[in-house]
Amino acid sequence: MAAEQDPEARAAARPLLTDLYQATMALGYWRAGRARDAAEFELFFRRCPFGGAFALAAGLRDCVRFLRAFRLRDAGSPPSARRAPHARQKPPPMADVQFLASVLPPDTDPAFFEHLRALDCSEVTVRALPEGSLAFPGVPLLQVSGPLLVVQLLETPLLCLVSYASLVATNAARLRLIAGPEKRLLEMGLRRAQGPDGGLTASTYSYLGGFDSSSNVLAGQLRGVPVAGTLAHSFVTSFSGSEVPPDPMLAPAAGEGPGVDLAAKAQVWLEQVCAHLGLGVQEPHPGERAAFVAYALAFPRAFQGLLDTYSVWRSGLPNFLAVALALGELGYRAVGVRLDSGDLLQQAQEIRKVFRAAAAQFQVPWLESVLIVVSNNIDEEALARLAQEGSEVNVIGIGTSVVTCPQQPSLGGVYKLVAVGGQPRMKLTEDPEKQTLPGSKAAFRLLGSDGSPLMDMLQLAEEPVPQAGQELRVWPPGAQEPCTVRPAQVEPLLRLCLQQGQLCEPLPSLAESRALAQLSLSRLSPEHRRLRSPAQYQVVLSERLQALVNSLCAGQSP
Repeated sequence: MAAEQDPEARAAARPLLTDLYQATMALGYWRAGRARDAAEFELFFRRCPFGGAFALAAGLRDCVRFLRAFRLRDAGSPPSARRAPHARQKPPPMADVQFLASVLPPDTDPAFFEHLRALDCSEVTVRALPEGSLAFPGVPLLQVSGPLLVVQLLETPLLCLVSYASLVATNAARLRLIAGPEKRLLEMGLRRAQGPDGGLTASTYSYLGGFDSSSNVLAGQLRGVPVAGTLAHSFVTSFSGSEVPPDPMLAPAAGEGPGVDLAAKAQVWLEQVCAHLGLGVQEPHPGERAAFVAYALAFPRAFQGLLDTYSVWRSGLPNFLAVALALGELGYRAVGVRLDSGDLLQQAQEIRKVFRAAAAQFQVPWLESVLIVVSNNIDEEALARLAQEGSEVNVIGIGTSVVTCPQQPSLGGVYKLVAVGGQPRMKLTEDPEKQTLPGSKAAFRLLGSDGSPLMDMLQLAEEPVPQAGQELRVWPPGAQEPCTVRPAQVEPLLRLCLQQGQLCEPLPSLAESRALAQLSLSRLSPEHRRLRSPAQYQVVLSERLQALVNSLCAGQSP
């Protein structure tokens, strides 16, 4: 199958992004004559991350791109870009099949490599939880069926694509729940991320999980994530105050009337601001003021001041007010200030008081509602403090704590064989937690009369679909006997995504998946949604599935 002709598809076309044992097993299957046996795998996790009771399913769009582009290359890389005359030429990387031949036994039958050359995902079918759905332990995020050799090769890349995306989305959802619906959350962790791929994934799926925007420009270009950003301390410190802008004039916002020297206008306002604040006019740093003027000239409709380069109270705040009021006189409105150090909550409250007093003093009501943005190693605990009632913080930038998931750096996703040739397969182990559930399955969410999820139910694919109002006998995990439940609503969970390699329906946009995530979380009960010591959400088995598990554990044939 040809890769989609877009940058993301080309980036996804890396079939050797896998573990070597997938290739060695592929050879083993082929040598045993089983390469084309019909097989089904399930991708799931065993425990919810971060000690919570839920996760968000994510990464499906990346999996679809990967599967549709999957093809082992059998030729050298395309010619490299033109090099400098004396640049040292590097040999092109080995083609995929050639490289596998170099790491597998030298006496491997050449016919095996001919088989690999013809591989694609045209016989692969995928059912999946839609991106943004609530996910719970043991419930498949993906069901992947097709020829045994091919679907085995897909294990590592699919886990790589789904696990981190779901982890980041869940982490972002937790931060959104702490922040509440009103605070705006900005992801700004690219520089702290685990490499470029990790950075792009984190920016994409933190947005899905509930963040409002990202600083990552590539995430905006490739994924449509809203991007945001203003200036750093380096911009402020690069100015001394002696610089003369090549064009210091700024036209009024309405477009009528002569331009005004913004620096001179800000200097006039500075005297009034300092008198209002009880400061000497020499106290605010001139280089900082010059930086603010330069930024305001470039972005008169989106001016934001970074206040803590020198001193928030003696320099940053008066300089910001002087430039903001100069802009205001021309019909523009400054959009915000940012703090990146100190007690962010207390400073925001005090700054808001200054804004209100200055708004009254200078008769500019808009100044009262200027946004206050904060950042500086904000984790869940710090976020809870910034989001408390009475906080004057409007926008919160979070980097390390969202992209690195420091509380739990891995989801622990697994990809397990559940059926071959239509016969169920089950992993039996001394560790009960690592036992798998056999057979091709269907998954349903049982809902109460208010639409909130009660539990998820797994059953064999051939069983009748459960109906709303029907009394169901189900087996909770580890139970010695079944219990009954009568759901008011029943929601099928797994949707047919790819059938024989063909996309069954257009994937939702990232924004649509984000909306689904927020809707799903809003329907989850408070007991399951709380982040500390939540009630554990139940995933139950149908009687027939439980009977199959029991028979296989007893060593009986299905």
